[in-house]
Amino acid sequence: MNNNKTIHKIFKTIKEEEKRQTEGVELIASENYVSKNVLKATWSILTNKYAEGYSWKRYYGGCNNIDEIESLAIELAQKLFKTDYKVNVQPHSWSSANMWVYFSVLKPWDTIMWLELVSWWHLTHGAKPSFSGEKFWIFNSVSYWTDENGLLDYDAIEELALDIKPQMIVAGASAYAREIDFKRFKKIADKVGAYLLVDMAHIAWLVATWQHCSPFWIADFITTTTHKTLRGPRWWMIFSKTEELAKKVNSAIFPWIQGGPLEHIIAAKAVCFAEALDDSFIYYQKQVIKNAKKFEEIFKEKKINVKGKEKSIKIVTNWTDNHLLLLDFTELWISGKEVSELLEKINITTNMNTVPWDTTPFNPSWIRIWTPAITSRWIKEDWIEKIANSMISIIESYINNNENILEENINIHRNKMINLVKDLTIYPNS
Repeated sequence: MNNNKTIHKIFKTIKEEEKRQTEGVELIASENYVSKNVLKATWSILTNKYAEGYSWKRYYGGCNNIDEIESLAIELAQKLFKTDYKVNVQPHSWSSANMWVYFSVLKPWDTIMWLELVSWWHLTHGAKPSFSGEKFWIFNSVSYWTDENGLLDYDAIEELALDIKPQMIVAGASAYAREIDFKRFKKIADKVGAYLLVDMAHIAWLVATWQHCSPFWIADFITTTTHKTLRGPRWWMIFSKTEELAKKVNSAIFPWIQGGPLEHIIAAKAVCFAEALDDSFIYYQKQVIKNAKKFEEIFKEKKINVKGKEKSIKIVTNWTDNHLLLLDFTELWISGKEVSELLEKINITTNMNTVPWDTTPFNPSWIRIWTPAITSRWIKEDWIEKIANSMISIIESYINNNENILEENINIHRNKMINLVKDLTIYPNS
């Protein structure tokens, strides 16, 4: 294949993805839109520079500018979260950030206690297929669960901790719609002499704007993404409570596991932190919650006609305290996978999600929706109603009608969504 044609095809496909994002309603949790300034930093000439090590202590020359930028990123992160925790902005991913925390203070076969994957947490916390589970025989992984209502049962968590005596407890969730009591987790950890790691990836913005219980001054370690609610590049960072813990984390990252960090991404992080320190960011986050509550209100109120009988779309834990909801379709006798695939046909992207009683992650009962991405386009409550009504209408059509009628409705609602967002930028702060 001609190289020029190949390059042309790559950029043509990128353009098609830009069109998809522009014409779509993005409800996938973990996805958001970045500003042009974040993109500009990401595309910058910093990608050429190798900068193994840390600021002012590099193993390569020519790093003065790099050191300035990385130091500024650290300073802005501390300012954003109003903390004196030590910050490492070099982690490449969710997996590596949590891995480095584990490897910094744990020994082989130490016990990690974590929220079970189907109860809405992450592979790296202790799931069997990941490095932190039993597949690689590095750590002893024991999970705690939510109760029958989908809520964290702190008494049961404490009972389990007292029984197994873990060396580390991981708190946080990727699909938990309620506030998490980090103080209670810390009390449990202290009782058994365990480190407390809070993975606040999904609620970092709530913490930064004082709309959620903060894990700072509580947890020993805090990890978070920058690409979700903070509207930054796809990256991570680690906060350590003390200088001693920070040194252990830094050593686990370099030279143990990682070589040179991606300094163009660290620059993009610094940009997103600076943007998040603007007063408009607080306004944006408050609107995120308003939009989530509007979705909650509509899904509670609306019924779906299933062969002449009214059925409900259930909401896990009955309401949301934050930016996301889990929708249950078991009463409608369709799966979350079916719903996710159906909604994508009308330009609404969501992701299927497991719940504690699911038997397989590949065909789960629920979908997870969140509001940060659409709020970045300044969609407000009246538009949320239009989106929710289209979701409900197409699901009802799918359940009750034949394929020809369904296809007609798909076209109608797809055009509704395209028209809804066609004049809205996907570049915040533009």
